[in-house]
Amino acid sequence: MNNEDNNINVRLIEKINNLEESYGKTFSNTQKILLSTDGSITAILDVLYGKISLDTLEQHVEESTEENAKLVNIEKGEDINYREIIMHKDDLPLIYAVSYIPLKRLSEGIKEDLTKADIPIGRILKKYNIESRREINRIQIEEANERLKEIYKTDADFFSRDYTIIYKGEILMWIKEYFPITHFCKEIE
Repeated sequence: MNNEDNNINVRLIEKINNLEESYGKTFSNTQKILLSTDGSITAILDVLYGKISLDTLEQHVEESTEENAKLVNIEKGEDINYREIIMHKDDLPLIYAVSYIPLKRLSEGIKEDLTKADIPIGRILKKYNIESRREINRIQIEEANERLKEIYKTDADFFSRDYTIIYKGEILMWIKEYFPITHFCKEIE
């Protein structure tokens, strides 16, 4: 690991430490791992819970707006896939995520898997041997919006993080993940 990689890890740890300080609570190791990983959340949840499932709540292709075009570094008006999912184990919602994916950067196979099946992005990338990296942009705590309250049946605050998946020097996907601050508090037994 070079010095730059080490600095990135230090910044993530500092972000989490600052969140703990401002929230007045120490987070569990599981919460910290889910917030800071630059690997597959799906793989982590599979280890913790056994193979998890995914339900696509909404998905459609739309013309990118100025705002979401900036997130994935494309021109306004280019086609973008909007995807809203919930990862769960049985009836327990684990991670809610929203993603923007520029269609021009996807192979036909990835497009088909993404739009026609409830497959987590981590598993799609693995299936197609996509060697990519994740760059975490923000880690924060937010108030629950109506959608989150409906899914999780809670008024608790939510952790959120957003990141990009980089492939061949370009943004392949922008993803924002959420889970209640009350989730993953205790280590799995």
